[in-house]
Amino acid sequence: MIRPIIQRLPGRLLIAAFVTLLPLVAGAPAKAEEPAWRAATALNGEPRYAAGFAHFDYVNPDAPKGGEARFGAEGSFDSTNVFLGIKGTPAAAVAPAYETLFTPSLDELDISAAYPLLAEAMRYPSDFAWAEFRLNPAARWQDGEPVTVDDVVWSFDTLKEIYPTFTSYYAHVIKAEPAGDRVVRFTFDAPGNRELPSILGQLYVLPKHWWQGKDASGKPRNIRETTLEPPLGSGPYKVTAVDPGRRVTLTRDPDYWGAKLPVSIGTNNFDRLTYDYYLDPTVMMEAFKADKYDFRAERSAKMWATGYDFPARKEGKVVTMTFPRNASGVMQALVPNLRLPKYQDARVRRALNLAFDYETLKRTVFFDLYDRIDSFFFGTELAARNLPGPDELALLEPLRDKLPPAVFTAPYANPVGGRPEAVRDNLRQAVALFAEAGWTIQGGKMRNARGEPFRIEYLTFSQLDERYIAPYAKSLGRIGIDFDYRLVDDAQYQNRLRSFDFDMTVDVWGESLSPGNEQREYWGSKAADRPGSRNSAGIKDAAIDALIDKVVYAGDRAALVTATRALDRALLAGNYLIPLFYSKDSFYAYWNRFGHPEALPKYSVGFPDVWWYDAAGAAAAGLSR
Repeated sequence: MIRPIIQRLPGRLLIAAFVTLLPLVAGAPAKAEEPAWRAATALNGEPRYAAGFAHFDYVNPDAPKGGEARFGAEGSFDSTNVFLGIKGTPAAAVAPAYETLFTPSLDELDISAAYPLLAEAMRYPSDFAWAEFRLNPAARWQDGEPVTVDDVVWSFDTLKEIYPTFTSYYAHVIKAEPAGDRVVRFTFDAPGNRELPSILGQLYVLPKHWWQGKDASGKPRNIRETTLEPPLGSGPYKVTAVDPGRRVTLTRDPDYWGAKLPVSIGTNNFDRLTYDYYLDPTVMMEAFKADKYDFRAERSAKMWATGYDFPARKEGKVVTMTFPRNASGVMQALVPNLRLPKYQDARVRRALNLAFDYETLKRTVFFDLYDRIDSFFFGTELAARNLPGPDELALLEPLRDKLPPAVFTAPYANPVGGRPEAVRDNLRQAVALFAEAGWTIQGGKMRNARGEPFRIEYLTFSQLDERYIAPYAKSLGRIGIDFDYRLVDDAQYQNRLRSFDFDMTVDVWGESLSPGNEQREYWGSKAADRPGSRNSAGIKDAAIDALIDKVVYAGDRAALVTATRALDRALLAGNYLIPLFYSKDSFYAYWNRFGHPEALPKYSVGFPDVWWYDAAGAAAAGLSR
């Protein structure tokens, strides 16, 4: 199961780690001692689109405007303030109201090329000691006020203070300040961090005047608190209605300032976006079948294999499609809380993996649609394979005394079950590892020397987890481990996860093809005890920290790949997580009332960004509304 990243990180995934940048080819030349202003960023070589491009290749520039796109969302919400890292359950649906300084294209490697949005250009020196962004003079908030440098500085300072992910992501940016007309400068704590100039392009800019103003009742707003007031943004959609916990409605802004930007042509085609929230996944599926919402990303293999055999699908009113996951990798896993003493021994964690019989689940529960994850960068070229080569060894050897020996002697492999004899052998190995760690079966229960039983409470907010957790609990029971399934509501789950108040849970980390500073937030020691961080496992390892630095400061693509593979190898050898499963394809279903470009962008299905309401097609299918 993939939880919406926006619950942990608002808006678009922070997956781009841009390295190479293209100078602006038009305009006055910069002074010799100054870096040139640039109009695009890219990871590999030059960006696909030169300055002054008309629109992205994958859009229909003549796409009709109008109609509505309806979405279903699992869970609930108690706040429209999505920029609080440790309070409330935010409504991810409000994200289209906000914008960043630069915005990515969807047809370039890793979605790692980005183009001007709120900022019209950026620059940085050759030593990467600072970066500047020059705002577009036309940029406006939805109330007509201009977007200012003061807004950018305030947004940076505030988000870095209140949102743990931004605190970590921008940890090496020590100051934001005005640097001339419409120019903001970000100063770094040291040179050499090549991705910092570009990931600052992902900064969400918020309206300082609105957040420091008063709401309709005269109450002062506070960005550090939850609210259900429709937020003010600069984006193409306004939040026009909020039904607490149930629905968010956004309406396309007819006065959107950026409608004629190259990055906007052919996008934002719907007049209205509606997000309905459902507490129960079964009810949510039935609502889709009843045409209560339009577009569904399917997360259940069983549902994909068996749940779409209904009349509307047979009649062509509902369309199903698969789409390859080209844009990123993933680690999805069961997460034992390493802050608890019982999980601090790597032998215990490996034993828990040995008890997970994935091969039987693949056959009986997942309809052979998923693969077992065997890398923290699963599905990408960054995944460690075989034994480390000379380039990796150059990074790993200085850390040999801090790393598990397996890093150098054995490629990581998950245990393989499926056959009864293989399952029994895995459980025997698990019992032996528990014994080495001081746990033995006494009176039918796994206990330590003090007689304390080994119990696991699994925390979740989704009933879908039970399909693979129940067999796992049965397997653990065979070696004397009691496993409790604790289902809580979304708000309680988020609060407990933020404060690391759990025994075991499931988590997912989306990985870009160009990893960087976010790795500190995922696996770094400093993030382990910071409430709300993405290091939910609580990993604290000096060798991991050192290898993350190698990733962050990699000088080119080859060095980045080598450093990431070395990091992957060290993380896997630590047995910190129990890897789960993932599909290299995404599964979608939608009611047949939409059009889209013949060739969708390579790295995203593009819904709703580049799709549109097809009135004629909907009428032909009997789906007009």
